[in-house]
Amino acid sequence: MSGCTRPPPELQIVDYADVCSPTSDLSSPIEKSFGPGGLGVIAIRNIPNFVTSKQALLPQAHTLAHLPKEELEKLEDEKSLYNAGWSHGKEKLGDKPDFAKGSFYFNPLTDSPGTPAERSKYPVSYPCNIWPTSPMPSFESSAKTLGLLMHSQVVSLSVHIDKYVSSKVPSYPPNLVSAAMKTTEKAKGRLLYYFPLPESTASSNAADSWIGWHNDSGFLTALAGDMYVDDLTGLKVQNPDPKAGLYVVDREGESVKVDIPEDCMAVQLGECTQIVTGGALMATPHCVRGADCRGGSVKVARISHPCFIDTSPNFELRRPGGVEEEDVFKDALGESKVPPLKERWTEDGMTFGDFLGKTFEKYYEHTKK
Repeated sequence: MSGCTRPPPELQIVDYADVCSPTSDLSSPIEKSFGPGGLGVIAIRNIPNFVTSKQALLPQAHTLAHLPKEELEKLEDEKSLYNAGWSHGKEKLGDKPDFAKGSFYFNPLTDSPGTPAERSKYPVSYPCNIWPTSPMPSFESSAKTLGLLMHSQVVSLSVHIDKYVSSKVPSYPPNLVSAAMKTTEKAKGRLLYYFPLPESTASSNAADSWIGWHNDSGFLTALAGDMYVDDLTGLKVQNPDPKAGLYVVDREGESVKVDIPEDCMAVQLGECTQIVTGGALMATPHCVRGADCRGGSVKVARISHPCFIDTSPNFELRRPGGVEEEDVFKDALGESKVPPLKERWTEDGMTFGDFLGKTFEKYYEHTKK
């Protein structure tokens, strides 16, 4: 890589037993993962039942994505702006609908999050679940099992995140993130089906052809890894394109591919955690590059499952006392690829809901450019 003076950081992998022990010292892998210059992602190995739960849910994305149009329309939820149930072509890249992927959104923690008043006030944040039935009788239970497991690991890891930040920032409120992650009802699983790239897109060799560059705007995102399937049959295949997959920006501003081992769950850091830790931990821009299958006999699709664990929309995003505003931004990476955080978090104490609204607005403008 031209101009690169140091090798890119390696993906840190920690053990489930250490994550679940509040007395374990995970300060080093947390700093290497989420500190300035880290990849913004950490992996956890040996989580009981994780691999089997993942294998039970992810292949069902193919069945879901290929249901008849009239069945998929029954799973759409316009009032939540398609933040529950099925969504395909509802998101926009600038002014153009995004047909590269289909998403099924669900809350693994509860079918009816928040109070009736909160659901009425925040329909995007607190939508009720919509579940497919026949021919997918096990889909709901599989989705909830994996989502609950991923949430529990985020809660356990956030205890160590709080410990690390407290050691670096004396004014950091004790247990801030872990308490929020433990008590929240705002969790969003997103089962993604990336359709095979059309010939025109594959030939452009775009680095972000399946999903564009972005930062996770919330607190912590659990990742179940990915799998590749034959779009026609749904059978698992090997990734045919070594360049396809998840990319992040490293400390030199270069794009680095991150391969999450199949037996690991990963956790990415969101911008809200960057804010409330005063920049001690940093979110990292990332994208997904599509598989170039030109000349192959199989049209390959990708399946993944992130689960976004956040707080209520009323949560106030405040930097720790004594931390300057510039400290929140100074070590940010890849801000040419995403709208700068300082243009979206514009006031100390800005609520999470207002921050998301500003973020959607700025990303729309950024994508149009």
